[in-house]
Amino acid sequence: MNMNRMQRAVVLLTLLDQLKDKGSWCGETHLQKATFFLQQLAEVPLGFDFVLYKHGPYSFDLNDEITALRADMLLTVQPREPYGPSLYTSEGGRNLFERYRQTLGRYATAIKFVADQIGSSNVAELEKLGTALYVCKQFPSADQRTRSKKLLEFKPHVRPEEALSAVEGVDKMLTAVAPHLPEKESLSD
Repeated sequence: MNMNRMQRAVVLLTLLDQLKDKGSWCGETHLQKATFFLQQLAEVPLGFDFVLYKHGPYSFDLNDEITALRADMLLTVQPREPYGPSLYTSEGGRNLFERYRQTLGRYATAIKFVADQIGSSNVAELEKLGTALYVCKQFPSADQRTRSKKLLEFKPHVRPEEALSAVEGVDKMLTAVAPHLPEKESLSD
């Protein structure tokens, strides 16, 4: 069961804050990849559709949601030199945290796990890791070498050793995520 829009907003804003705590730049690319990991690795039912795009998994739905969060003044954007804008939870967004404590409690360990795993990664690393997770989900029974070759088909600019390292890293995350998965239950706040 997917979340309603405000539950999803609280999860996204909490993820954003935790990524920042881990040193993330928190541009849209960071939030896109972290959301992909939260949904695909940690099984948080956000309901976004992702495709493999220029810099790895990307959701046009999430892009629209980020725009809507900005329009609702739950999310702000601040320019940061030299790379571009960072996303920030606004005061209005923080006000939602108290109202949706149950949702935050349900997904807190999953959000923390994803932030811990990829929060310090730069955009190039996120592209490789995100594409590795995409490949691992598409070809779950394939061995690491086969999946790294598939990653290289999608991303020929990645060096073979980087592709294998990304697949190995994702496999470790897939092994470690189990205690952090949310319980399957109804969504109500």
